[in-house]
Amino acid sequence: MNDGLGLVTIEVCDYGSLTVQHLEKIAQHPEVAVMNYDCLNVCGMCSLKPFAIVNGRRIFANTVDECLDKIEQKVDEELQELQ
Repeated sequence: MNDGLGLVTIEVCDYGSLTVQHLEKIAQHPEVAVMNYDCLNVCGMCSLKPFAIVNGRRIFANTVDECLDKIEQKVDEELQELQ
């Protein structure tokens, strides 16, 4: 989706309710790379709740907006650790 350095990776499933379009604002960080896959092999998770995998950790919530807030928080934490 972007040409970020990929120091923080966000992975989403094509079949989930959270899409790469939802992550456009977060993906503007040059250190962030957003990738979408046909399947992330987290069986059934995409049909239950919005979720993404941020640097190998599952982030999920009951709504897309809540999930985006959690993802932004996790990205900020990851970037703080890199400084």
